[in-house]
Amino acid sequence: MKKEFLVAILKALIVLVILNVLSSYFFKRFDLTEDSRYTLSDEAYTRINKFETPVIIDILLEGNLPSEFSRLKTETNLLLQQFASKNSNIKFDFVDPLEGSEQREQTVAELQQIGLTPANVTIEENGKVSQELVFPWAMVNYNNKTVKVPLLKNKLGSSMEDRINNSVQQLEYAFTDAFTKLAITEKKRVAVLKGNGELEDIYLTDYLSSIREYYNIGAITLDSVANDAQKVFEQLKGFDLALIAKPTEAFTEEEKYVLDQFIVNGGRSIWLIDNVAMELDSLFNEKGSSLAIRRQLNLDDFFFKYGVRINPVLLNDLYNTPIVLASGEANESQYNPLPWAYHPMVFSKNNHPINTNIEASRFQFANSIDTLSNSNKKTILLQSSPLSKTEGTPRPISLNLLSKQPDKESYLNKGNLPLAVLVEGEFSSAYTNRIKPTKLNGNLEKGVRNKMLVIADGDLIKNQLRNGKPLPLGYDKWTNNTYGNKEFLVNSINYLLDDTGLINIRNKKVSIPLLDTRKVQGQKSKWQLINIGAPVILISLLGICFAYYRKKRFSP
Repeated sequence: MKKEFLVAILKALIVLVILNVLSSYFFKRFDLTEDSRYTLSDEAYTRINKFETPVIIDILLEGNLPSEFSRLKTETNLLLQQFASKNSNIKFDFVDPLEGSEQREQTVAELQQIGLTPANVTIEENGKVSQELVFPWAMVNYNNKTVKVPLLKNKLGSSMEDRINNSVQQLEYAFTDAFTKLAITEKKRVAVLKGNGELEDIYLTDYLSSIREYYNIGAITLDSVANDAQKVFEQLKGFDLALIAKPTEAFTEEEKYVLDQFIVNGGRSIWLIDNVAMELDSLFNEKGSSLAIRRQLNLDDFFFKYGVRINPVLLNDLYNTPIVLASGEANESQYNPLPWAYHPMVFSKNNHPINTNIEASRFQFANSIDTLSNSNKKTILLQSSPLSKTEGTPRPISLNLLSKQPDKESYLNKGNLPLAVLVEGEFSSAYTNRIKPTKLNGNLEKGVRNKMLVIADGDLIKNQLRNGKPLPLGYDKWTNNTYGNKEFLVNSINYLLDDTGLINIRNKKVSIPLLDTRKVQGQKSKWQLINIGAPVILISLLGICFAYYRKKRFSP
């Protein structure tokens, strides 16, 4: 009997050794999670397979981390293990950026200077509250190129638990996005249109810098159409997408026709249009007021053909972002943030890969959009709050409105107004069955399947300046708030120029269960007692049972 038992143990050991040897050559993980958390998307797998030399990833999540960030670290580690299992060139390591740093403040300042913004986390433990700086970033290095990856997903008004959940959902997208930037060899081309009073380059700097990692950017001046429409059309056809950022001067019929044929021939486009002339700076005068009037851009019939209409009205929304006004004189001046109904805070509908899990966006003197019935598909990506309404123009706008209490009843059943609409379909020319304003070779009446994005606010893409230098898009220097303008617009251009690729990873839903800190604090002693006492009691019972068995078995 004893011999058979030893043989069985020996066989089991041999099987275990064989399995371990085989596992060193073959790797297979079975994902049994409900949300397929540990299964890479096909697109992510495709992107990482392009690397034939080492990709070094440094993750700045090491050291004494709060429990929430420990979970983020765990999820990041598991994801990167998945990447490494698909391509052995993926190497990663967790580092503490402040470890061994004698000059902590200087190190923090240097990290911030290269764009690694820390998260200031409040930790409450045993009734004591402390502040801890955490740098939730990763640095992906490949062939002397480095891409910064933000690991923490901020969202206004979200709890830390929601922020960590949002962050985990976006981890695969964030790293795949970095791999995409590093591996791009051929870039699509984006044309920034000029000639109709569009925003100056300095106000587009941050956005264009962000997309330059994906695309080549050039400028096309439409006022040359008057001299040689065919030449401008051919130049424009060399680009994949046209960006029209807040034009202030009317388009001629010839210019519209060139743009129309660019779109019908398959060119993608993003339109950021202000149909009302109104700027916040115009209110800072002796009267503290200005007149909002319709801006004549001569684009109504153009958009009508594609199925949208930008109304010459101003949006007034009770869910809004503040403006800052100074009170007092000289050294006694105080800057007070005040709610401004004409600067709506627009929350995502989360109904599309473009707007999934993004921060609230800030609009300024926005209009509303009507969607019209035709064969094109329209998706409303951003809309105003339920407590919003439109105001017709011309209309005087005054800072005195800040001192008045809004009548909430006047907003009822008037909100949820479209502000950003994605149009998709086989576009027909806006000049079908019409006299053409100019002759173009290669003109079409009906084109291939296409996409365009229409946004009823030109300032959505405009970054602020400080000392003449551009600030990050979406950052408000007066309130230190950061809005989701850049993320929305980067996602938009990625979607328009990448039908089935990177943007679809954003739809992946991952949820992680987090501990309830109140329950942990309230039941801490109970579970400590169970964890310490239960093993002792169990071992004691086994000892008693074993002693009783021996006594019973071997007693004479």
